[in-house]
Amino acid sequence: MTRTHDVVIVGGGHNALVAAAYLARAGLDVALRERLPHLGGAAVSEAPWPGVDARLSRYSYLVSLLPRRIVEELGLRIDLRRRRYSSYTPDPADPSRGILVDRADAAATEASFSRVGTPADAPRFAAWGGRVGALGTAIFPTMTEPLPTRSEMRARLGDDALWADVVERPLGGMLRTALDSDLARGIALTDGLIGTFASSDDASLRQNRCFLYHVIGGGTGDWDVPIGGMGRVTAELERVAREAGADLRTGSPVTAISPDGEVFVGGVVPERLAARVVLSGVGPAVLADLIAAHEARETTPAVGGGGARPEGAQLKVNLLLRRLPRLRDPHVDPVAAFAGTFHVNETMTQLDTAFTQAVAGGIPDPLPLEIYCHSLTDPSILGPALRAEGAQTLTLFGLQTPHRLVEGTDAAATRAALLAAAQRSLDAVLAEPIEDCVYIAPDGSPCVEARTTADLEDSLGMTGGDIFHGPLSWPWLHDDAPAETPAQRWGVATAHARILLCGAGSQRGGGVSGLGGHSAAMAVREMLRR
Repeated sequence: MTRTHDVVIVGGGHNALVAAAYLARAGLDVALRERLPHLGGAAVSEAPWPGVDARLSRYSYLVSLLPRRIVEELGLRIDLRRRRYSSYTPDPADPSRGILVDRADAAATEASFSRVGTPADAPRFAAWGGRVGALGTAIFPTMTEPLPTRSEMRARLGDDALWADVVERPLGGMLRTALDSDLARGIALTDGLIGTFASSDDASLRQNRCFLYHVIGGGTGDWDVPIGGMGRVTAELERVAREAGADLRTGSPVTAISPDGEVFVGGVVPERLAARVVLSGVGPAVLADLIAAHEARETTPAVGGGGARPEGAQLKVNLLLRRLPRLRDPHVDPVAAFAGTFHVNETMTQLDTAFTQAVAGGIPDPLPLEIYCHSLTDPSILGPALRAEGAQTLTLFGLQTPHRLVEGTDAAATRAALLAAAQRSLDAVLAEPIEDCVYIAPDGSPCVEARTTADLEDSLGMTGGDIFHGPLSWPWLHDDAPAETPAQRWGVATAHARILLCGAGSQRGGGVSGLGGHSAAMAVREMLRR
């Protein structure tokens, strides 16, 4: 028997939950089906080590792009905490000195620039930050509105030189002009390489698009810590969606979708659902496969989704430490260094060299890393005994590690090689091996977990381990782009009128933002006049 709904949502990530909550609150009959035994997708908190009372944000771990408007309209009871320290970057050539960017103490920040021999970069770094901050002021308020055109956004920014630097030319040019040192340029460039495989001068400008999204969050570009972990965000989204009447089911893998709104669900109790509109919270590549699977049901040959497959470019390592490691830099407290983003081997030259090495098929050496300690800002993710012992979490995010390095290889061996590269890179700037600080679980195993792009593909269904579900798009319409339908105006259209995107693959959907779900919900409400 076919059950009919106003909206069927495929996938149960945080964006899908946002869409479900908005649409159910609008009085629509909403059914959501998720393959995994839990909701939230990558925005979850889990205990990776049996017998250890630590619940980590296992995949996604910081929040920047989630608009206050969504939080308030849905009534989410979440606490997003701002970090005092923006970043710490030891000098790879001499790790006994480094740059600590302290939002509360400009003099301390200037002193750290002086210690690394680039005192002129302190005011230039601050001026550069103020300049790119104009992007957030101009662009972020538009993220919960229909897409403006390119010309409208350029006029809204009101700075043609900045527009050209960010939108029309490779990012490397702006960084070389604005900042003096290789170290400062690298700090800035990392915002363009999160989950993105590119060089500073990549002509595709994929690094520019990634950079833009990372510096506009909340209008300030700050990245906040979700108190209680990322699972708290998902739990609140699930709560408001269920309270509004949405039918949310896990352990229900969608096996096929028809262009006219039929959704076929497997699992213990198979279902056949019909919808006025289908929202896809899965990646566009997965959606293409599901539509192709329906075509295969109706015809004899099985066909693939076609098109270029996404490629992620990150390594995620979760650790539990007995204590924070000692630094080689005597001027910086490890608490300050690890509370913000700790940059390891990320000069601009190192980042571009790592790209070249990965293009050639090798694991970058040294491996560029981004690190932060969640538990310094939010100790609630640790049990009372661990807190009393002084334990801390550590999250490592490796850059320039494209899926091609792991695809088709021995997964365990490649994961071990990437983890070893990450540990070598970190040890190079510490006063002691990180291994000496790792917490040991009751079963005698070290509390270290590495997740490659292949692991994300296997566990979360993210094609190529791409956390953005595909290449990021500019958050505006090209001037000649069609904008006749609500789906086109909100950046959630597909080739099929009754199937819309609501996940990270929508035009503004990347990151833990809820924007993909919000845009899809607004488009559906226009379509169904709700």
